[in-house]
Amino acid sequence: MGPLLIIGGKEDKRTTPDVLLTLTDLVREVERPKRIGVVTTASTMGEDAYATYQHAFSALGVHDVVPFLISSRLQAQSHEWSTRLERCAAVFFVGGDQLRITSLLGGTAFHQALRGQWDKGLIIAGTSAGASMMSSTMIVEGFAQAPPSRAVVRMAAGMGLWDNVVIDQHFTQRGRIGRLLAAVAQNPAVLGVGIDEDTALLVDLNTQNMTVYGSQNVTILDGRFVEETNVQESGPTQALTLTHVRLHVLAQGYGLHLSSRQPFAHRAGHLQEEERGED
Repeated sequence: MGPLLIIGGKEDKRTTPDVLLTLTDLVREVERPKRIGVVTTASTMGEDAYATYQHAFSALGVHDVVPFLISSRLQAQSHEWSTRLERCAAVFFVGGDQLRITSLLGGTAFHQALRGQWDKGLIIAGTSAGASMMSSTMIVEGFAQAPPSRAVVRMAAGMGLWDNVVIDQHFTQRGRIGRLLAAVAQNPAVLGVGIDEDTALLVDLNTQNMTVYGSQNVTILDGRFVEETNVQESGPTQALTLTHVRLHVLAQGYGLHLSSRQPFAHRAGHLQEEERGED
């Protein structure tokens, strides 16, 4: 299956567009037509959103950028999407409202074609709402800068591309650690992933590696080793207790192996731990 490029929103499109450059570099590498499809479903201003990214990707050397202006389930049920997706190296989901993505695309012919082409190597990228929707369970809404409680976060089914994870975006900039902790508290087997603005996580489910790109951080909350919690008996607004939560804060060049949940430093395509082991 193809990689997932999950962007925390507000990526730099002009001065230092490293995050979007990561996507255009991937497009050049894959053995598919060098075309990016821009899916605007999350936005209520789809044509404007498409124009923004068409200009950004063209400035980075990928000039074949096509719109996927899907704003209804009727449109999403068309069987033409399989052919259109087959002609793309990548699809890019713009930001807006992740519930628009799942409610308008979930279970449709487009959704099925997306998964089918992803299995054949299609790159799937998304920013902000287009990031949150990738997991099987997604954050729909919640309170920023609030301490963790059951009431600070509301979740729903996502598009199901990445299992056993919950993703939050605009993470540090909007003070969302409380709501991500609350999400992890309700099922500590799920990995909490908070992605900052102008930052992306490149996920390769084939190798089980994910690597950080961009100017800020990705925060990882691993609740598998939680020993004490009161979430099962707390009221909706009662403060939560969680002990032994593992936290990793990763910048560009660092990553995490999903199976072991161990962080690593990535340099010139090699794990630094492996390089040190060769001395």
